[in-house]
Amino acid sequence: MTGVRITGMASGLPPNIVDQLVEAERIPLKQLEGKKVKQEDVLKLITDLDGKVSEITKSLGELLSTRGFTDTKLISGDPNVVEGSVDPNASVTGDYSIEVLQLAQKAGAISNGFPDKNETQMGVGYIKFDTADGAKEVYINGESSTLEGVAAQINKANVGVRASVIEDRKDKGSPYRLLVTGLNTGDEKQISFPHIYLLDGDQDMYFDQSRPSQNAKVKLDGFEVEVPENQVNDLIPGVSLNLKAAAPGREIRINVKENLEAIGGKIKTFVDAYNGALGFIQGQSKLQKGQNGKESLGPLGGDSLMRNVESALRRVIINPQMGVQSPITRVNDLGIEFNRNGTLNFSQEKFNKVLNSNPVGVANFFRGDGFQTGFITTLKREISNLQNAQFGPLANRKKGIQSRIDRVNDQIERKEKQIEKKQEFLTKKFADLESKMSRLQGQGAAVAGLGALNSGGKNGG
Repeated sequence: MTGVRITGMASGLPPNIVDQLVEAERIPLKQLEGKKVKQEDVLKLITDLDGKVSEITKSLGELLSTRGFTDTKLISGDPNVVEGSVDPNASVTGDYSIEVLQLAQKAGAISNGFPDKNETQMGVGYIKFDTADGAKEVYINGESSTLEGVAAQINKANVGVRASVIEDRKDKGSPYRLLVTGLNTGDEKQISFPHIYLLDGDQDMYFDQSRPSQNAKVKLDGFEVEVPENQVNDLIPGVSLNLKAAAPGREIRINVKENLEAIGGKIKTFVDAYNGALGFIQGQSKLQKGQNGKESLGPLGGDSLMRNVESALRRVIINPQMGVQSPITRVNDLGIEFNRNGTLNFSQEKFNKVLNSNPVGVANFFRGDGFQTGFITTLKREISNLQNAQFGPLANRKKGIQSRIDRVNDQIERKEKQIEKKQEFLTKKFADLESKMSRLQGQGAAVAGLGALNSGGKNGG
């Protein structure tokens, strides 16, 4: 209560008597808050476990896709001449021979030299280009007809060519030239550079050299073909080739093969996620040293939920997969097996060997029919049962703990209101007591004063 003070001077009580009594009332409240913290810690642990279990199914998602077990890679005999990338959904494994006879190029032309790039004026007029889309003209105004100005006006005109100023040190007196090129390669993208009409300039400009656009020429397994670009798609099924240098007379071997490392990496990701969940459960069952120095199990050590989750995860690894069209029925056939620590080991070498010899069998074991059979289907079903919002033990435990936390929160809120009201009552009560005691003491002092006065009068008479 504002404006109320208890000094304790009249009553002889401690000035903080109300605070002491309220603090005593808060002891049960602190116990409730401690209980709440413990429940929140357990909820966090179960939520962490739920997340680790979810990671297992996430790691399996890619294996269910069309390309799950069909990753391929391209190996070039000389990446400086030709390299490429592979579409696993469309590629065909095998060896191919590529000979790059010539690269595709854009049409281009280069001007005569100039002593500078931003002072000498070319004059006013136009530059004409004959393109596959017809004749194009670029008007050059006299305000900025230097090499850089002409290049900027050509680029701004958007006529299918690109201009730049280069420095050619062969002619030290006039090293700057205008370079104009087409935007695309191939025979069908020809551009000719017949005319430059510029008047009243400081120096004449003309195209000193030009070259036509051309197709790339390659030999695939001895057969010559022409393509319009250096990025060649589907010359080899599912392969995009990048022609980087012409090398007539040199055959470059291109090998498209199964990318066993990538497929094995997907399986390793699954094993790591699986071990993350199992390791979490095992960690709760180990002795841990508390703040008081005593050792005890983790907050979930020995909990039936931990046993249920661990049993479900182990069951899928141990039990055979029935009904799959594959001689592989257990994951240990693929190099995935339990070790002495109770987690999984993964032998990449064993997995690659089985995958290389029977890729269809490996895929069938993991996928099954996609509905009832298959390792992935079985594992997803087990995990779904653990996490089911209606009956799953993980979901039910989280809901149960959250419900207890909510009840404790309600108790804390009610207790806080009770303490607040009691504090107001006690403050008023002791303030009244202090006031009454103060008045009594004042009255007593007055009576004592009168008695002393009367006694003094008699003695004096």
